Amino acid sequence: MVVDDVEDEGPDGGDLAAVSFAFDRMTVQRFREAFPRARWSDRRKAWIVPGKTARRRIDRWMAKEGSRADPYAEAKGRDAFAFEPILSPYLGVDKDGLCITTPYSRKLVEEIRQVPFARWDGEHKFWRVPFASYDDLVGHWQAIETEAQRCEPEERRKRAEARKGTEEERTSRRRAAERKRRRIPLPADDLPPLDRPIATIPYGIIVVADITGEMVEREEIADLYPGIAADHIWGIWRTPSRDDLVQAWPSRTEPGDDERQRGWWLPTLEELRVARRTARARERRATRQAPS
Repeated sequence: MVVDDVEDEGPDGGDLAAVSFAFDRMTVQRFREAFPRARWSDRRKAWIVPGKTARRRIDRWMAKEGSRADPYAEAKGRDAFAFEPILSPYLGVDKDGLCITTPYSRKLVEEIRQVPFARWDGEHKFWRVPFASYDDLVGHWQAIETEAQRCEPEERRKRAEARKGTEEERTSRRRAAERKRRRIPLPADDLPPLDRPIATIPYGIIVVADITGEMVEREEIADLYPGIAADHIWGIWRTPSRDDLVQAWPSRTEPGDDERQRGWWLPTLEELRVARRTARARERRATRQAPS
């Protein structure tokens, strides 16, 4: 099954989410019962579900469907947890399954998402994992707990104290200052298209708005942009809007080593999907914070 946000809004201005799965009459029947307002889209080859909580409700439904593959998986997981539980301050349990509460880090999110049917519970601010996925959670737990401990505020403070006055801190400050300048070195003989989203290593997906023509002095920025060898010139970039990302045509192939060494490539569909969700959240925050 595949679930994704839909970039267009519904006719009433609401949010939409799309879900696709292999056709099975009984599965479709259960889906229609759970989502009576869902409509099939021939263009997307997916079911479109309206509502601000559509993605969350779809995730819950998918978790239930996943347990049908093995009707005893939930019971087996409960027994395994009872016999050999994970003892950790980051893991709890309630009537709906296992609950993971940790400090935030992108690495943690990526690790937890590898556990089948793990989903974020926005209401309670923790990750939910069904007992059916307990064995998979055990396999990922050491990495999850280690990263969670590393991200505790006290541990972050200790690392910040240890970095004070070091070359690492100076480089970190230079990197932050460089990002504020919104510039990026680009190969003079292979420039990216202007006003179109491109993927980069230091800044993720950006839009190059202008090419200054100023040559890059490699010695001055070697620690910030390692690997630059040929002639480069400075480009000025901006954060892409959601419209930029929706209209961008994705690359059909993953970037090769040559493209990564070049410093930029056309983003894939998966890269664009992640960037679209980030842009969407960013624009929502901006709307909420705007003075009325």
